[in-house]
Amino acid sequence: MSHNTAIFAAACLSLSLITAAALAGDSSNKVLTVYTYDSFVSDWGMGPLIKPTFEQQCGCTLNLVGMDDAVAMLQRLKLEGASSPADLVLGLDLNLVDDAKKSGLFTSHSVDTSSLEMPIAWQDDTFVPFDYGYFAFVYNTELMPNPPKSLDELVSAGPELKIIIQDPRSSTPGLGLLLWMKSVYGDQADAAWAKLSDNILTTTKGWSEAYFSLFLAGEAPMVLSYSTSPAYHMEIEGTDQYQAAAFEEGHYLQVEVAAKLKSSKNAQLADEFLSFMVSEGFQKHLPLSNVMYPVKSPADMPAAYSKLIKPTKVLQLDTQQINQNRKQWVSDWLNVMTQ
Repeated sequence: MSHNTAIFAAACLSLSLITAAALAGDSSNKVLTVYTYDSFVSDWGMGPLIKPTFEQQCGCTLNLVGMDDAVAMLQRLKLEGASSPADLVLGLDLNLVDDAKKSGLFTSHSVDTSSLEMPIAWQDDTFVPFDYGYFAFVYNTELMPNPPKSLDELVSAGPELKIIIQDPRSSTPGLGLLLWMKSVYGDQADAAWAKLSDNILTTTKGWSEAYFSLFLAGEAPMVLSYSTSPAYHMEIEGTDQYQAAAFEEGHYLQVEVAAKLKSSKNAQLADEFLSFMVSEGFQKHLPLSNVMYPVKSPADMPAAYSKLIKPTKVLQLDTQQINQNRKQWVSDWLNVMTQ
């Protein structure tokens, strides 16, 4: 090797090392910002479990920003518009999908959703589902040995039976119950709400306050929640004290989704996260950390899930119908509740 060739080779090697170091530095400095709900980022939630796994995979920093609920997330994104620092939103639900899509804030994904295990067929090029469940009333078996067997039985139970619900303006389960009542009662929903109002001990802003602060403290024997909620108590706490009441009319479906923002400056990382979200590394944590059904069942599904109620009928309104009527339905509900 000539002297000039050796110098050239050394220079090339030096340049390649500098380039590699710069690229590595760029990767490690990248931050993927995900808007989600508070329980996801809590100490006992999914966030702390999936954050180190994804960060190791992407060589980036995963910034999870918690908010009150799916409704709050969408409202904030609409206010921020194209200047939002978020790359992704995780935790919108099926009932908000049409509203979110019409905002124009989201862009298409590249995830293959054909093999997802769900109670409905999923075809959407913007939103990727990551878990699902059913709204249900969870009851304390020690305070309520004989729960209602139908929604109609609950509505007609009389004021002695007290329940805790959540506000449909600020809570995903609260909106879920509004749609559940609409699915079962149709045009007679307002009359059904008027009867049910006698049973409502309180209406909270969000699910956590209703479930943890009030229901588990024994303030009421029954709370609006999810059919999967008892799995946590059975599997982690080893108790059958809290169960979901199976209603003859069926249960309203909830599907939680994630989507990429058009304004994201980290589109490739966002795509990588969406693919990770439907992989074993993410899905295996869902049953006990998010306490919902995963869209891809892990090999070691907790035994408690085999004991959960199975809805006889899956209730679901058209997402466009929801978006067109939601404000009016909420207004009608508020009028009934304040009479």
